[in-house]
Amino acid sequence: MYHVIKGLVLTESRCWDPDSERSYQDIFDQLDTNKDGKVDVAELRAGLTAMGMSFRRGAAQKIVSSGDQNKDGGLDFNEFNKYLKEHEKKLRLTFKSLDKNNDGHIDASEIKQSLEELGMDITKEEAQTILQSMDIDGTMMVDWNEWRDHFLFNPAHNLNEIIRYWKHSSVLDIGESIAIPDEFTEEEKTSGGWWKQLAAGAMAGAVSRTGTAPLDRVKVFMQVHSSKSNRVTLLGGFKQMIKEGGVASLWRGNGVNVLKIAPETAIKFMAYEQYKKLLTPEGGKVQTHQRFMAGSLAGATAQSSIYPMEVMKTRLTLGKTGQYNGMFDCAKKILRKEGIKAFYKGYTPNMIGIIPYAGIDLAVYEQLWKCRTSPP
Repeated sequence: MYHVIKGLVLTESRCWDPDSERSYQDIFDQLDTNKDGKVDVAELRAGLTAMGMSFRRGAAQKIVSSGDQNKDGGLDFNEFNKYLKEHEKKLRLTFKSLDKNNDGHIDASEIKQSLEELGMDITKEEAQTILQSMDIDGTMMVDWNEWRDHFLFNPAHNLNEIIRYWKHSSVLDIGESIAIPDEFTEEEKTSGGWWKQLAAGAMAGAVSRTGTAPLDRVKVFMQVHSSKSNRVTLLGGFKQMIKEGGVASLWRGNGVNVLKIAPETAIKFMAYEQYKKLLTPEGGKVQTHQRFMAGSLAGATAQSSIYPMEVMKTRLTLGKTGQYNGMFDCAKKILRKEGIKAFYKGYTPNMIGIIPYAGIDLAVYEQLWKCRTSPP
């Protein structure tokens, strides 16, 4: 097979010659599409895509950030060349650590043995799936050239990072579901990147919920007030709510709805981490039933934490104009008139529904993902 980048043909099994600076110059020239003497993140990302190379989110940014010594937002040829050569040296060390018998090749048994030494028990078939993702010549072994070509533009260089790449790509499903927050990598957790993703998700949720809040409120209005003798249509419901409280009443209760998004997501993430550790033997692979239980318990924990906000949202949604002066006034009136227990009305049926819902949702998603990524 061949990779083609705007006229530059690179054989897939011998894409780069580590002893030839000219080959790096050719690649650099093709990546530098605007001919400004440097390769920025957008150009690198487009080039990797054109080469048909799989790379995880943020890979292009990490490569540029790592090699950009003068911090000008791009790599000139010297920076580009230096980054690739240093990255090759690190990849060489990892290759040698996997090549247990020092024959210059990595086979499936060596991959399986290396992962087992790190406490990850994978099957022979899973090890072969990993191997096939790098094996260009069909020998069921990976030599140094294949290894280097596969990972040269992947910022992962040590074994732990490469394992995370395998885990988070479609190459292998080793027991972690991408439907849950555990898909944040250790790098993202350490750097705080996962908080940015949570914040972005919360903002997106806030925008989407705010946009659909009028429909949500009219739904509740119709559920409560519509009957045989008092039929409430969609348009009629909107008219009644606007007549009763003005246009702003269409968003009544939305403030609480938006505020609970971020804590619910963060609590679910942290709870899942802890439940996974409690339910899984140290160093062991997370089994389907353990993932089901951890996801269910995490969902229940998050719901328990934000349930009072759910009650306030419902009260505000159904309340009449002037009944509550915002969510704090709502909380104060509920507490004064009904006591603390009122914040957990309907809690039991909610939990009965949430626990199997979270677990089933996770298990079904995982099964569908396995079907999508399993080799033909």
